[in-house]
Amino acid sequence: MSQEIRFAAEPIRSLAFGSIAAGYTGVGTRFDHAVRIFFVQNLTNVSLMFSFDGISDHFALPQNGYLLIDVTQNKTQDQGFYIAQDTRLYVKEIGNPTSGSVYLSLFYGVS
Repeated sequence: MSQEIRFAAEPIRSLAFGSIAAGYTGVGTRFDHAVRIFFVQNLTNVSLMFSFDGISDHFALPQNGYLLIDVTQNKTQDQGFYIAQDTRLYVKEIGNPTSGSVYLSLFYGVS
């Protein structure tokens, strides 16, 4: 018996440079689904710090950098781990951005 898993995407989330501050600001809303592929782009002109809880620093991205995580590579719908539904990504300044935006793309599986 085969199990078909369809690729699906949540609407892109973004935050313009003028909304990025010294303290953490949410990038869009909380995740609607358990995420299989996580793609964040820092298309601003400075390095930025990111957090999954809005308190702790989790990873930095340089200007025009990105992070792509295929969380459940080569796994079925029931296997592997996911980035949990209701998670939210936060961002704060390392430098002071004067142009660009942060973009967050989330992908999940639907059976």
